[in-house]
Amino acid sequence: MIVGQAAVLSAIFAGVVALAMIFSGWENPALRLTLASLAAAYVLAMVLLVRSGLAGIGDLEVLGLTDSLSGVRNRRALHLDFARHAIEGEERALALVDLDGFKLINDYYGHAVGDRVIKAAALRLSELCGDEAHFYRLGGDEFAVAVMGPLAGNVLEGLCRRLLKDLASPFQIDNRSIVLGASIGLSRSTGSDGISSSELLRRSDMAMYASKLGGKMRCTWYSQEFDRKREVMRQVEADLRLALDKDEFRLLYQPLVDAQSGQIVAVEALIRWERGDGVRMGPNIFIPVAEETGLIDPIGLWVLRKGCTDALGWDGIKLSINLSSAQLRNPEFPILLGQILDETGFPPERLELEVTETYLVGDHATISRSLDMIRQFGVGVVLDDFGTGYASIGFLRKYRFEKLKIDRSLVLEAQQDEGSMAMMVSSIAVARAMDMAVTAEGVETEAQADLVRTAGCDQIQGWLYYKAISADEIAQQLAPKPARPARRKAAS
Repeated sequence: MIVGQAAVLSAIFAGVVALAMIFSGWENPALRLTLASLAAAYVLAMVLLVRSGLAGIGDLEVLGLTDSLSGVRNRRALHLDFARHAIEGEERALALVDLDGFKLINDYYGHAVGDRVIKAAALRLSELCGDEAHFYRLGGDEFAVAVMGPLAGNVLEGLCRRLLKDLASPFQIDNRSIVLGASIGLSRSTGSDGISSSELLRRSDMAMYASKLGGKMRCTWYSQEFDRKREVMRQVEADLRLALDKDEFRLLYQPLVDAQSGQIVAVEALIRWERGDGVRMGPNIFIPVAEETGLIDPIGLWVLRKGCTDALGWDGIKLSINLSSAQLRNPEFPILLGQILDETGFPPERLELEVTETYLVGDHATISRSLDMIRQFGVGVVLDDFGTGYASIGFLRKYRFEKLKIDRSLVLEAQQDEGSMAMMVSSIAVARAMDMAVTAEGVETEAQADLVRTAGCDQIQGWLYYKAISADEIAQQLAPKPARPARRKAAS
């Protein structure tokens, strides 16, 4: 724009000079004075124009390095700052700060409140960093903090730990007290090792993800082990995709028995994976990878379809299938569940979906909506692993489960500790009062079976009765047993 304005002025000036020369002649003293005045005015205009243009360019440069919402420096500014300090050969340390729970704030209160929280978080970071560090907003709920110079890593870690402590104080937005956490990943460079700012960001991002997996509200330094694990995950992901195509998964079923009669009343479907090379991969390895990569959706649907098909002929026996957190938060899952029930003809009242306590903490609105839709089909919802985490009486009332499964760890503790025994008995009493059936998991001895039976459990599951077995073996266990022939009385 500035160049265009200068070109227009130059053209006008040249035109005036040409016309004056044509009509008046160059020898005219009055003309020479007029042209001199025009030239002076032209030079002055050009000086003012260039000065204004340079100021405008400076303003644009500042805008290009500033985050429009928070007013702090942005990702581009971070890369420029790191490039300058790399030339100077200083030690550099970078933290990636991800605000935990920010998405829920947008969902609950709207984006206007979310924007104000971002501004408030930026202000806290500014006050915390002071002159010790540079900080940036990368976008969304992600910030970066950078320290350059001697002992940069130590300084940065101290700042991040102070930030975690500071986040214990809620943000006051109007009449709301909003509490946020943070997961922080840290990485460092000597300044002469050739590590770029983009690579440092990647490393900090991996370390931040490790902080999330470790329980959030913590700092984690990058380790090369993260890259090795990521490579293993990529390979597992590729193998999982092949496994779906090649039908390498299979289901086993562990029976649940009536606590009084010992008869099989339900089965829990358990997925197994035997790869094409014969290596058996445990669910504890491939399920987390499937959840992170999105493969849990097709795998989970395969388990549902296969389980419903296998169990269709097991009259009166309930089928229990574990539901992952990703499936529970997928708004399309209830619809797909209904389609599978229609396709297989499996009675919905014989299907139970198990969810764990940790899946239900957080996004209450989305979870409740999914559970309500699932129940509309007539499918039961079971709370698995009760006694390992968050569940309380209020928690049980909020979600209205049809069954409670007491975790094996609580059963073991109840054997050894009177307090744990009292907790288990009271939990069972509350569940029964709320019309929930109760199952004890992981029962391996007669003493444990007597304990949970006396405490009021309806069903028992564990190796004392059955391990996980194939669908054919389940059918054999459920088949009517031939009557024993009556003994003939001995002749007198």
